[in-house]
Amino acid sequence: MLPTENRLRRREDFATAVRRGRRAGRPLLVVHLRNGSTDPHAPGEKVPPARAGFVVSKAVGGAVTRNLVKRRLRHLIRERLSALPAGSLVVVRALPGAGTAGHHELTRDLDAALRRLLGGAVHGKAEEKAER
Repeated sequence: MLPTENRLRRREDFATAVRRGRRAGRPLLVVHLRNGSTDPHAPGEKVPPARAGFVVSKAVGGAVTRNLVKRRLRHLIRERLSALPAGSLVVVRALPGAGTAGHHELTRDLDAALRRLLGGAVHGKAEEKAER
């Protein structure tokens, strides 16, 4: 599960990330990233942590399949939060093929999309463990 401070909840924040952010598409998902330094909803100049949200439509599958995909994506993003710029908004939209894809395939597509958006700077806990 994502920590509360890293969850994207407001409709306006989803819209901002999708409409004003950069996009990287892969066969199983599309990642929208909006770099931001301040939260428009918070008073003051405090830089909030990176926040992530997920869009998994009925095209992905039934309720059980959609929830499985969301759980997998939440787990993957949680491991990569440290690589995201502070204050950024990330929306991960699952495409219909994500419902039948395995964990490894989702990992591959998410990492490739984030690498493209961040210029190759994706380095999460999973990659740190692999290097040891």
